[in-house]
Amino acid sequence: MRPNVVAQTRYIRRLSSRRAQAHYSTQQALRQQLVEPNATVNAFVNLALSPKISQQTGRLAGLNIAVKDNIATKELPTTCSSAMLKDFVSPFDATCVQLLKSSGATVVGKTNCDEFGMGSLNIHSIHGPVVNPFDTTDPRSAGGSSGGSAAAVAAGMCDAALGTDTGGSVRLPASYCGVVGFKPSYGLISRQAVWGVVSYADSLDCVGVLGSDVAISLRVFEALCEYDPRDPTAAPPEIREDAFAHASTRLSSLGSEMTGLRIGIPQEYFPKELSQEVIEPFRQVILQLKEQGAIIVPVSLPSTSYALSSYYVLASAEASSNLARYDGIQYGSYVRPSPSTDLSITANVYAQSRSQGFGAEVQKRMLLGTYALSADAFDNYFLQAQRVRQMIKNDFDRVFSMSNYFSDAVPSDGSFTAARQVDVLLHPSAIRTAPSLSINEKVEADLSSYVQDVLTVPASLAGLPAVSVPLGKYESAVKGDTRWPIGVSVVGQWGTDRLVLKVGRLLESLAK
Repeated sequence: MRPNVVAQTRYIRRLSSRRAQAHYSTQQALRQQLVEPNATVNAFVNLALSPKISQQTGRLAGLNIAVKDNIATKELPTTCSSAMLKDFVSPFDATCVQLLKSSGATVVGKTNCDEFGMGSLNIHSIHGPVVNPFDTTDPRSAGGSSGGSAAAVAAGMCDAALGTDTGGSVRLPASYCGVVGFKPSYGLISRQAVWGVVSYADSLDCVGVLGSDVAISLRVFEALCEYDPRDPTAAPPEIREDAFAHASTRLSSLGSEMTGLRIGIPQEYFPKELSQEVIEPFRQVILQLKEQGAIIVPVSLPSTSYALSSYYVLASAEASSNLARYDGIQYGSYVRPSPSTDLSITANVYAQSRSQGFGAEVQKRMLLGTYALSADAFDNYFLQAQRVRQMIKNDFDRVFSMSNYFSDAVPSDGSFTAARQVDVLLHPSAIRTAPSLSINEKVEADLSSYVQDVLTVPASLAGLPAVSVPLGKYESAVKGDTRWPIGVSVVGQWGTDRLVLKVGRLLESLAK
């Protein structure tokens, strides 16, 4: 090798070494930025030791994204915030995580959640509760079960985070923390149980996006919205294309100002539990939308009052089936039975592992689900809940403008008038602002925590896209101080995800 070539080779090696050192320093600086705020908020349960800084290529280049702890990652533990999966590391990345990485995003860590996604306040976690970062001097819930993801975004620790939404687990935390929470149409983002999300209720689970604004949430959604042939619940490509094309036609007809947008206000979404501090700003939003040229249409979804009961029967039934595999032998942590245990009875071998591995809330739902699936209760509970679910789907079909396209659930008398057709529905995301962590023991003693989901569950049962957008800060007429975040939700027909996010962006602009 000639002298000048040798010198060039040495220079290139020194340059590469300096770049590697600079890259490592950037990785450590990024990790250190998360450590201090997380000590107060408890949003992350595992931080990437050396976050792989994204290249400046791909649609998600430059974005730092967190992943909920029930989504498989091969470089970080996936514990589902449960003792049953303590220190478990998946041998592969979930499909949605693979898509994040291939799109140029930097995965910074795994976020806290309610155990196996079961909860509305993010207090059912072996890692401890998540503290709402809006004001850590007044500890309040970040919402559940994706509270860690919402808190991480709200605290500025990442640009976006993946969560999972079974009955509102993305939208409720988004409302409490003042960020954007988007649940896509069921089947658009891969949630394949074998290759991605640890199953809770397969017919309801969706991978959702929590973002600092609607634009970032849309970027992440579009990067993840790809057909996964390994996921049996994934919507086929031809169905996606038809739905997206139909929604795009409606978007084009509305124009950039969204004049003529038909917004339905469901009368059943104002239950007695709805707080006055939520109702007043929601009314202000409706007035602003009318000023922008939107058409407000009162609608009725009569089966809504049965949605919560139906949801908890179905979700618990599916959970009891899915979590049966965690017995300490096939999957999960093993706890050795006491010497006096009769090992000839299989249930005795499993009992210690399941009793110590699962928390109280998970055990409660598994028992409820097991009973609902028993021979004595199957017809009266599980089948009835399925019938209610279909009634809820039919209600949505009747009020959406695209029901002729997506469903045959049109009244036989031909009375499907324009006055009953809407593009999207609008309703408060939660019945109240974030509850205090100090009252959680009282909340858990009754059924109050389950009522938190009353406004989010119907869209989950119907598999519809929904986004929660923060209304912004405003002055309290009662206390004269800045109130806690409040969210408003937009719900659309299946496949109209981009229309839903477009309306969400309009709401976001009004809040600003």
